[in-house]
Parts: sequence; structure tokens; C-alpha cells
Amino acid sequence: MTAGTVAAAMERKLEQALAPDHLAVVDESDRHGGHAGARPGGQTHFRVEIVSAGFDGRSRLERQRLVYQILSEELAGPVHALSMTTRTPAEAAEDNEKHIK
Repeated sequence: MTAGTVAAAMERKLEQALAPDHLAVVDESDRHGGHAGARPGGQTHFRVEIVSAGFDGRSRLERQRLVYQILSEELAGPVHALSMTTRTPAEAAEDNEKHIK
């Protein structure tokens, strides 16, 4: 996997596996320059926000393990750090309601 393709590969895998209602894969590598695992060119530190019915009935830990499993190739190679927010469509709708009020 070459630089510049990591985020796209992550998006593709998550879309195929979870058919999300919402997916954002954000490269935050520029915020971690000089830290452990940071490399020139970035593509090492990511934040994932995902809303999927595939998370229904799963605990937070189970959801994270599922995402780690889907992205195992990236986590074994170019990705040094991954933070994530995993929600079901119902949780996302509830969160949106709270923000509207």
C-alpha cells in the first residue's frame, strides 16, 4: 500500500463490510508530527466516524473489535494509531435530536 491510498483503502473496506449510513475517515497525521509512529507523508494516524446497522446489538468493545478486524491489514502496516466513533443509526438519530434541541 503506497502513501495516499491508506484512507481510500480503509474507506473501501469499511463500506464493503458494514454498508454504513455515514462514514468519515480523517487523516490526523499532521497533528502527530514528531510523535511515535509518525512518518513523513502522513497516513499513520486516523480518526474514523461510522454509523452502521451492522453495529446493532453489539457492545462498544465488539464494534471496535469488528473495525479492527476489518482494518487488520492497515493496522499491521502503515496505520500507527486509530481512534473511532461507532454508532448505530438509532444512536446517530438520537444524537442528532439532542443537537437540534
